[in-house]
Amino acid sequence: MIDAQFNLYSSPSRPLSTMRKITVALLVFPRFQMLDIAAPSDAFAEVKVLSHGECEYEILTIATTRGPIQSSSGLTITPDRTIFDPAPHFDTLIVPGGLGVFDLLEDTPLIDWLLAQGENCRRVGAICNGVFALGAAGMINGKTVTTHWMDAARLSSMFRKAIVEPDRIYVKDDALYTTAGVTAGIDLSLALIEEDFGKKMALDVAKYLIVYLRRAGGQSQFSPLLELQAETDSPVGAIQSYVLANLDVEHTLPSIAEKMQMSERHLSRIFKQECGMTLMTFVNDARIDAVRRHLEATDISLTEIARRCGFTNAATLRRVFAKRLGIGPVDYRERFRTDDAMQKKTKSEKN
Repeated sequence: MIDAQFNLYSSPSRPLSTMRKITVALLVFPRFQMLDIAAPSDAFAEVKVLSHGECEYEILTIATTRGPIQSSSGLTITPDRTIFDPAPHFDTLIVPGGLGVFDLLEDTPLIDWLLAQGENCRRVGAICNGVFALGAAGMINGKTVTTHWMDAARLSSMFRKAIVEPDRIYVKDDALYTTAGVTAGIDLSLALIEEDFGKKMALDVAKYLIVYLRRAGGQSQFSPLLELQAETDSPVGAIQSYVLANLDVEHTLPSIAEKMQMSERHLSRIFKQECGMTLMTFVNDARIDAVRRHLEATDISLTEIARRCGFTNAATLRRVFAKRLGIGPVDYRERFRTDDAMQKKTKSEKN
């Protein structure tokens, strides 16, 4: 049913002017992330400008308390109304993230309000860790969702009935929309604009904002793959140190077990128990992280990076890197190369 509703907005048989105004509610609470509401608001506002007034979004800020609301950055806004006031029908509700979201998880009036809006709104979205508020209301049970990579494990632990995909920038599951952190609110707003007013409008807004309509790759290109390091004086710590110091070696479970003088079964068990991942996953992620550091900080060739990081050749590196991060190493280098690396390249080209 929801897909049929989306099609009404962009159907050739229904002019855009008949769906001129779409009301979007942005929830705000103490210590919310300002960019989570500012970015979508600016994206939505461009629709009216670019359509010459033929279609528009009406943006309303709805607060959890009365009076001005201070964001996590210290900037303060005066909301249009609160969750305690009579409200018009909202087509879309968006819950931002922010440090204050965790103070809302036992806020009964807010939970009740979210549940009521979930039943009345055409769609509900959450940006960054705003999804925790929806989780507290039971609105993500059985749903596929995402959040900022730093909060993904916590989300999975707290809401076990949700299916958390930590590498996604943006996820739609029926009428529920969730995104990664902060700037992913732009990705969400562009997706909603495309559903409401067509791809051309979304593309025009993206061009105006100077962003991609759809970003290549997932959150892994921004987040560290190796978040957990064991104590260096522990057996697992010694294994990790050995692997990281010898990435150019062709590691296998049997070869590492022999090096550490352990049985393969014991090695697998203690590594998974302490790190939450298999040993070979750690090895593969360590190789990718090393490749990323070379791409960001040096201008050495892919062939040399492949040799240093334990890949058979540059072609294998390209394939594995793109599969793991959703973006090729050349594109990654262009996006994330540091100023020092750029200066070194410019100096070598001049010489």
